[in-house]
Amino acid sequence: MGSRVERHQHQENDLVPLAALISREIKNEKMEKPTVRYGHAAQSRKGEDYFMMKTDCQRVSSHQSSSFSVFAVFDGHNGNAAALYSRDNLLNHILSAIPRGLGRDEWLQALPRALVAGFVKTDKEFQSKGQTSGTTATFVIVDRWTVTVASVGDSRCILDAQGGVVSELTVDHRLEENQEERERVKASGGEVGRLRILGGAEIGPLRCWPGGLCLSRSIGDMDVGEFIVPIPYVKQVKLSDAGGRLIIASDGIWDAVSSEMAAKSCRGLPAELAARQVVKEALRTRGLKDDTTCIVVDIIPPDTAMPPPSPPCKKQSKFSLRSLFFRKKSNGSASKLSKKLSAVGIVEELFEEGSAMLSERLGNDEMCGPSTSGLFMCAVCQVDLGASEGISVHAGSIFSTSSKPWEGPFLCADCRNKKDAMEGKRPSGVSHLTPEIIFPV
Repeated sequence: MGSRVERHQHQENDLVPLAALISREIKNEKMEKPTVRYGHAAQSRKGEDYFMMKTDCQRVSSHQSSSFSVFAVFDGHNGNAAALYSRDNLLNHILSAIPRGLGRDEWLQALPRALVAGFVKTDKEFQSKGQTSGTTATFVIVDRWTVTVASVGDSRCILDAQGGVVSELTVDHRLEENQEERERVKASGGEVGRLRILGGAEIGPLRCWPGGLCLSRSIGDMDVGEFIVPIPYVKQVKLSDAGGRLIIASDGIWDAVSSEMAAKSCRGLPAELAARQVVKEALRTRGLKDDTTCIVVDIIPPDTAMPPPSPPCKKQSKFSLRSLFFRKKSNGSASKLSKKLSAVGIVEELFEEGSAMLSERLGNDEMCGPSTSGLFMCAVCQVDLGASEGISVHAGSIFSTSSKPWEGPFLCADCRNKKDAMEGKRPSGVSHLTPEIIFPV
């Protein structure tokens, strides 16, 4: 041991001025909370696209440190009623499905399940109005460096991260491209086919009958059969502190340009100009054949004026590129790839699920919050249930054989009926005939 004088000198050397400590804490807080800059652009042809940009949301009321942002695109069809209703109600339905009093990490873990419940509740309430329009929905929640995306339909959200790696955070629910969804629709009682003209020739993309919708998932569309479900694909990722750019857009963009083209066309531009450039590129390629809506969101380190351009990566196979870009949270950080991962900006994949089965998506009752008055609460519409009213989401489900039917989460009778209809256990009562187009002679 050193002398008392030596120890005293060592302690003096370790002392840090209070002002330096405060400065360090402020700097750490800034690095925890990135700067979020955003912009949008749109060109209307049908007037059925709607969007949301809301940056003043709070997990805990009046606590600025709990703030998060929401961005969404709704592409309506057969009218704009479903898109407008979803824009005005979906966020509240999602937040009401999250138990109160959760810390930030628990809140983020509860989001995927709440998104499913919120989408289904929005669809259920809109269908009760008796209107036949429908809408796609791509809904993005940005909480610091964590991005959670839920989507139904063929609007899309992509991520352009450092290193020029472009990744899609959504899955297109088009029957033409998605074989898994085609099989699900047919197994649930729908018919998949093309329009037939006189003589039996088939034209156009694959559609679901009744109704003739090209999509397998949407909000609304009460006239096409409930096997067209509102259960979203959900993906949650955590960006590195290098940040990244999100491009959220309706199919008016994606029918004209690829994800890579959209990202490349606006690199180096601030968010507002970037959104305009993506729309401009789509119109230049295809013209204004559909509503085109684009939101660009930059998640960047604090005090950064604008995102630096992301230089393209060297050519690699798609598999190896993805393995560099994403890594599961459970993976150990000590690996031979750690340097390569840090070079392109690590993106942790926290959650990914696309099942259309409500019993699978609501899981078990670990995240259920207490009811306000009754013994149970419906996991979808959040109404209180009496002791004899709650029906387990797992009851009678062939898809959840490991679950116990007396365990939660629970559904009210109305939501249980909707679940059964989505899984083809209750007939829609509509004839499944593919119509023929008869051209005049």
